Amino acid sequence: VQLQASGGGSVQAGDSLRLSCAGSGRAFGTGVMGWFRQAPGKEREFVALIRWSGGLTIYADSVKGRFTISGDNAKNTVSLQMTSLKPEDTAVYYCTARRGTYASTISGQYDYWGQGTQVTVSS
Repeated sequence: VQLQASGGGSVQAGDSLRLSCAGSGRAFGTGVMGWFRQAPGKEREFVALIRWSGGLTIYADSVKGRFTISGDNAKNTVSLQMTSLKPEDTAVYYCTARRGTYASTISGQYDYWGQGTQVTVSS
C-alpha cells in the first residue's frame, strides 16, 4: 500500500493551498484517512481526518474553520483544502490511512503514511 501526497508549496499568510493524496496497492482498504503535520523541532500533530463510514470529519482546533478535508473512498483519495494560512501552519504535511474505522487522532494508530509534502507560509 502506498500513499502519494502532493500540492505543498510556499505561500504568503492568508493564501490558500490544496493538498491531495492518492492511495494505491493491492487490497487497499481503509476506514479512515487523514492528515498530520510536523514542524521543525516539534512532534507530529493531528490536522484532520475523514471516516468513510458516515462521512465523519474531525479537525484540530488550530485549523478548524480554515481547513476542509474531503475524499473519495472508491478512488482512495483524500484532499485538504487550506485557507487563511498562517506562518504557524508551516510544516511537512503527511497523508495517512488506517484500516480500522475508529476515528483516531493519534499518529501511532495509523497503518500507512505518505512521504510528506512541505508547506511553508511566510508572513
